[in-house]
Amino acid sequence: MSTATLERAKVTAWLQNYGVYLAVVVLLLFNVVFTANFLSAANFRTQLVQAAPVCIVALGMALVIGTEGIDLSVGSVMSIAAALIPLYLGAGPLMAIIVAVIAGIVSGLFSGYLVAHLGIQPIIATLALLVGGRGLALVIAHGQLVQLHNQDFLELGTGDVLGVPIMVIVAGVLAVLAGLVVQRTTFGRHLVAIGGNRAASTLAGLPVKRVLVSVYVISGALAAVAGVLATSRLGASDPNDLGLLMELSAITAVVVGGTPLTGGRVRVLGTVFGALLMQLVHATLIKHNLPDSTAQMVQAAIIVVAVYVARERSSK
Repeated sequence: MSTATLERAKVTAWLQNYGVYLAVVVLLLFNVVFTANFLSAANFRTQLVQAAPVCIVALGMALVIGTEGIDLSVGSVMSIAAALIPLYLGAGPLMAIIVAVIAGIVSGLFSGYLVAHLGIQPIIATLALLVGGRGLALVIAHGQLVQLHNQDFLELGTGDVLGVPIMVIVAGVLAVLAGLVVQRTTFGRHLVAIGGNRAASTLAGLPVKRVLVSVYVISGALAAVAGVLATSRLGASDPNDLGLLMELSAITAVVVGGTPLTGGRVRVLGTVFGALLMQLVHATLIKHNLPDSTAQMVQAAIIVVAVYVARERSSK
């Protein structure tokens, strides 16, 4: 192997491992210099709150991708959670949240069963729920936006603890738990092994089907949690728009964070920074008077670059 090829391989590996952190720092510096009022506490709060749901969904997506899978249903699961909340909010916020999370778990069980037990490709299995799930949410909500007035529930999206938004605290706690699961548990080791080589994992006697179902259940539950928090922050149940394109945002955060689509590796901290990067990119473009459609195209370009970098590294 030539010296140039070795250097290229080193650069590619460095970009996959640390590129997301560099990108976040560069964007922060750019905004400090060129964006008015960027350093205000209110702006930082807004950025973190807006990034929290993406981060939560991306954590579940990272576990799924770690098994060489994909979950396209997360946006629809958020929509289902949003549609269910008004129906059960009269019994109290806790009951509404429990029902919404159970719906996410059931959705994950459905996708996981299709993938693990019926052998359906993850992209097809979750595509079915992507389409059907939002339709179900619209049926539950009768296609209407419902304003919410329960202050205890709304506090989840607008309140804070010691100056830190509750949404950000929830995202942080879930990120820590996800990191512990991946790094410190047998389940996490099995997950990575299955993503690296499913056939060998099966021959080694690992509980492949159970792990596959579990990661989709976790992804569905986290998507439902994100749907609950987003609904609380919005102050209304809006199954028409809630979670739209969330799957793209989550996949982008995961891949940019260094978790390869080929599985066998999960980078939780990278995923968190990937979610922050996507939020900063979106906010930067909007603050500089570029349309939201431009932000979406930039997001698509970022995921293409990230996948290319991961492919280059894996081919070395």
